[in-house]
Amino acid sequence: MIKYQDSHLPHVIQTQQFELPTLFDSIFPLADHIRLETGKNEYLKGTRMISWFEEPSTRTQVSFSMAMSLLGGEVSFSTENASQFSSRAKGESISDTIKILNGYHADLLVGRFAKAGDAAKAATVSNIPIINAGDGNNQHPTQALLDLYTIFRKFGRIDSIKIALVGDLNNGRTIKSLAYMLGKFSNIRLYFVSPLSMRIGDDIKMYLDKHEISWDEYDDLGNIASEADVIYMTRIQTERGSVLTDDELTPGRFSISQKTLDIMQPGAIIMHPLPRQQEIPEYVDSDPRAHYFVQAENGLYVRMALLLMILRPAIGPMIMKQLKR
Repeated sequence: MIKYQDSHLPHVIQTQQFELPTLFDSIFPLADHIRLETGKNEYLKGTRMISWFEEPSTRTQVSFSMAMSLLGGEVSFSTENASQFSSRAKGESISDTIKILNGYHADLLVGRFAKAGDAAKAATVSNIPIINAGDGNNQHPTQALLDLYTIFRKFGRIDSIKIALVGDLNNGRTIKSLAYMLGKFSNIRLYFVSPLSMRIGDDIKMYLDKHEISWDEYDDLGNIASEADVIYMTRIQTERGSVLTDDELTPGRFSISQKTLDIMQPGAIIMHPLPRQQEIPEYVDSDPRAHYFVQAENGLYVRMALLLMILRPAIGPMIMKQLKR
């Protein structure tokens, strides 16, 4: 569990490591405070971050880099497609890569790993904190944190929320991370909407059953769009072999259509970790329930809060005391 009184510098590898007090007493209030600040501060002055991405990224990589910069820290090295343009392409193991990077005097490494499980392997050999920015089709914990923050800011709660999770649920690491985190709340109802070949894994279902989270599976968003407080869309991950049939491409089945908007609750929201493909047409952007760009912006504030907690654990409690005055 990550908390301010930890004396060590923790890794962020999976959502299961977070307890609810960490969210509501630390990360979310800090993110709220940070979003109200203007300009750059010096909380992380003198700290250095390595941004190591083996797969392409826009939101995660840029928001972490901006978070570090706005807090006064330094991104000492940044790379995209490291699996192609580093010694990883020559067959170097992730353990050797991390050991090498540990020797270059950084204080933290934010990594996106092409292979599921490599974030955990990196953490076992690293002397500096590792933040998992996505490992294959496994997890993306900081995305789950910003997703929950977005839901909380909209509804003022996360308990008793009905969430439709739509798309390639088998390969979607954001879905898996969010589902694991939602298992910590009460009276949650999940609607898994996906083609048969892309259904959520049995490990997630067993986890949800263990934590008494209600879930059902559907093959058409139109069947439950009117019930959901949150419709969380994801893209079909063609890079991992997922392909929709012509029938599955029917508008509104695994995508947002005008009919979907017509039957959605007025106070519901549409989320998406992005990038999007055909699952959310651009005309949806003008609908007040479209929340995916707000969601992406929230990632900056949540990641700033997380960097503060890890690199300057004494600063967070100081800010929290000031907020309570």
